[in-house]
Amino acid sequence: MESYLNENFDVKAKHSSEEVLEKWRNLCGVVKNPKRRFRFTANLSKRYEAAAMRRTNQEKLRIAVLVSKAAFQFISGVSPSDYTVPEEVKAAGYEICADELGSIVEGHDVKKLKFHGGVDGLSGKLKACPNAGLSGEADQLSKRQELFGINKFAESELRSFWVFVWEALQDMTLMILGVCAFVSLIVGIATEGWPQGSHDGLGIVASILLVVFVTATSDYRQSLQFRDLDKEKKKITVQVTRNGFRQKMSIYDLLPGDVVHLAIGDQVPADGLFLSGFSVVIDESSLTGESEPVMVNAQNPFLLSGTKVQDGSCKMMVTTVGMRTQWGKLMATLSEGGDDETPLQVKLNGVATIIGKIGLFFAIVTFAVLVQGMFMRKVSLGTHWRWSGDEALELLEYFAIAVTIVVVAVPEGLPLAVTLSLAFAMKKMMNDKALVRHLAACETMGSATTICSDKTGTLTTNHMTVVKSCICMNVQDVAAKGSSLQSEIPEAAIKLLLQSIFNNTGGEVVVNKHGKTEILGTPTETAILELGLSLGGKFQEERQSNKIIKVEPFNSTKKRMGVVIELPEGGRIRAHTKGASEIVLAACDKVINSSGGVVPLDEESIKYLNVTINDFANEALRTLCLAYMDIENGFSADEAIPSSGFTCIGIVGIKDPVRPGVRESVQLCRRAGIMVRMVTGDNINTAKAIARECGILTDDGIAIEGPVFREKNQEELLELIPKIQVMARSSPMDKHTLVKQLRTTFDEVVAVTGDGTNDAPALHEADIGLAMGIAGTEVAKESADVIILDDNFSTIVTVAKWGRSVYINIQKFVQFQLTVNVVALIVNFSSACLTGSAPLTAVQLLWVNMIMDTLGALALATEPPNNELMKRMPVGRRGNFITNAMWRNILGQSVYQFIIIWLLQAKGKAVFGLAGSDSTLVLNTLIFNCFVFCQVFNEISSREMEEIDVFKGILDNYVFVVVIGATVFFQIIIIEFLGTFASTTPLTLTQWFFSIFVGFLGMPIAVGLKKIPV
Repeated sequence: MESYLNENFDVKAKHSSEEVLEKWRNLCGVVKNPKRRFRFTANLSKRYEAAAMRRTNQEKLRIAVLVSKAAFQFISGVSPSDYTVPEEVKAAGYEICADELGSIVEGHDVKKLKFHGGVDGLSGKLKACPNAGLSGEADQLSKRQELFGINKFAESELRSFWVFVWEALQDMTLMILGVCAFVSLIVGIATEGWPQGSHDGLGIVASILLVVFVTATSDYRQSLQFRDLDKEKKKITVQVTRNGFRQKMSIYDLLPGDVVHLAIGDQVPADGLFLSGFSVVIDESSLTGESEPVMVNAQNPFLLSGTKVQDGSCKMMVTTVGMRTQWGKLMATLSEGGDDETPLQVKLNGVATIIGKIGLFFAIVTFAVLVQGMFMRKVSLGTHWRWSGDEALELLEYFAIAVTIVVVAVPEGLPLAVTLSLAFAMKKMMNDKALVRHLAACETMGSATTICSDKTGTLTTNHMTVVKSCICMNVQDVAAKGSSLQSEIPEAAIKLLLQSIFNNTGGEVVVNKHGKTEILGTPTETAILELGLSLGGKFQEERQSNKIIKVEPFNSTKKRMGVVIELPEGGRIRAHTKGASEIVLAACDKVINSSGGVVPLDEESIKYLNVTINDFANEALRTLCLAYMDIENGFSADEAIPSSGFTCIGIVGIKDPVRPGVRESVQLCRRAGIMVRMVTGDNINTAKAIARECGILTDDGIAIEGPVFREKNQEELLELIPKIQVMARSSPMDKHTLVKQLRTTFDEVVAVTGDGTNDAPALHEADIGLAMGIAGTEVAKESADVIILDDNFSTIVTVAKWGRSVYINIQKFVQFQLTVNVVALIVNFSSACLTGSAPLTAVQLLWVNMIMDTLGALALATEPPNNELMKRMPVGRRGNFITNAMWRNILGQSVYQFIIIWLLQAKGKAVFGLAGSDSTLVLNTLIFNCFVFCQVFNEISSREMEEIDVFKGILDNYVFVVVIGATVFFQIIIIEFLGTFASTTPLTLTQWFFSIFVGFLGMPIAVGLKKIPV
């Protein structure tokens, strides 16, 4: 079975081709209810629609760009447009409507933009300020929203409970049983009268309704859980200036006229126009499929919603929101395309298909044998040409039994149990600070064998402070000296240092609406800006006194950032750079000495500074070097910032403490067979110090630098990679190469953490991409499968634990359901063949189906994880889903249950002294009761597939206890009070004790089976 499943029902957890997804769908035969079975699978037709939309967008934009280029040549001859402002827009105080705004940006219409007075003219017509943003009271903002729209795309409405009831009724076998029940009612009432003749028919109808309502309730609850998770996924905030203050705001609250601040890794939240910024490069592939990045500046100011900032930073003014943008329309279509189905869902669809075909064969043979037995009986009596109403009812009952065998035999609940378990796990993981974006990640994380983790913010707290510095060749303890440090540095050096800190930064110092000073930016930028403020610097004064000519933002490849400014005195040009200490120091040929003078950087000074860098790094400090140079022969914004000839101002050591609990989490991973590797852009000594503190770097492990790793050939990598525990000074491509090698060459299941734009390739390549919720950029989150909301490594371990729990819970449910399938099939088939009748009626089989399908899934697929899970080795990439241990348990329990039921059929009447007209009914009731109690106790035994103690933690899972309690309660009701509908009769205390004892006996047998090695 496993090889057949691997060949035909094997999909990847990520990036499966459309052909593979189509293939398994076409192989699915014997599907009782396609609407329910394929509810949580991707809608491929909607995906094709979205791809077509992207192609259309690409063509539209291509034409728009060509037209705008042509328009530049004739811009001087712009004639007044025939645009007239709609009356309702005029009445609200605006001079432009939403449609006109949309056509300017979406069509890249330079002519229209010029006609409306450019970006400044448009901001005036929108009653917005390019500096202070929107202003006004809530009622004015809501009026603006009414006119220009809300920044949300259309979503499918939440389906009501009755829709799920209707879908549950689409089950083909239930429909056939419904028809059988209707015919049974007609024939029964015609022959036996009301109400005696209606009992069989009404019993089937009641059973169908019970199955439908329980199924619909379970499905409806799942849909609510997914809806809640979808809401969480969409919580995206951006930096916005409104009412003159910079603030964080949800993208759904944006309105035309808002001023949005964008940086590397951000997703453009609405259509808009460029106001100001530097080196802005936009990736439009998500909208158009076009991989060529686009430069955005004052000449090409158009920014489209859904595109991503690949480089640079800027301010933009929002013009068009929500469904008026192409992105809104595309997202509305894409959201209907749904998530890819998970590997387990597909695999269990395969299992359901195989068993369904076997069940269909058995059902047809059972029906044929029962009809043949009846016909032979009539032939022997010579009545084969005369048929009574009772015989017609008997024939109908045989047909109903055959259909019900299909109901029980087709384990429709298997793939749905995966979804139930995943929905439950995702909801719980949300409470544990992990937001799952793709269902498959839950499963895959349970098989993870390697975690490649960032250092900053994941293993450390990301609360950074400058604690040591080496400015003007003097090492100082900043944390101890505080503000007195200012007096120990020459005035000229202080001036240069503050100029470097406040101009060469991606952060900002602002006054918030409460009048307090607030530092915005990454933790590293914040730490350096705090140093500048403590040295008496004034951010706004420094920024206003210099004119910024060019900015090169920090990126992981260069490992430094730079700025070129024009100084107020005499218009001199100066470049500042900061970044990885050894890289910036290598670009310096001069240094500021202890008296504040600039001197050549000789070998002794270089050695002293390198020793200082290593000393800081060995104390687990992150080191940055700041440097400057005066540019003599002028500078153009199109030129690159020089890469050498700088003067070193100083080196700072930044403390970022290790998170509490990380060491314990790393040890837990090691015990669970998961290797943790640190991949960081930091100095190797800093990385080694932190890795030792976390317990990642051991005596037999290797720490390597990215440039060294890059130079290795494939043969060397084969020997090296298994030993690598730390990779420092790594570039995004080093990380990508390591992940690819681990996955392909070493067959590892790899989880990777990332927070920056440049981490996207590695997150995409990994089996599980984990993005940081706090420090992560939108691009990283978009490429990830799970978002770690608190950026904590311990949360990653929790995700691994939940992943294992999901995998094992589904295995437990499969083991339990296949046992019921096998026994129910064999009992009814063998009985029909040997005695000419079936001991389990249609109503009874429907009840059994509900126990094993919906209720069984609820009980076993929602078990919470326990610490024992992290003491097992991971399944890895090649593990069989249905293991030998599972087959052992399934076959052992099936044989035991079949022997018990067969003995009861053969010797039951004699053992219990049953005689008289109702003896067969009592025996069949006893068989039914024993069968159900065997399932109840087998469900308890299925809580552990290998462990003996199945009661451990049973009370922690209240769902399991409630399901078992409800099953026993309703079984008593069915036997004692619903005999006329369920074809049962009340049992004596002895018979009840025997039924429970037979069920309980399955538990010691399960213990014996678990001792058999496989």
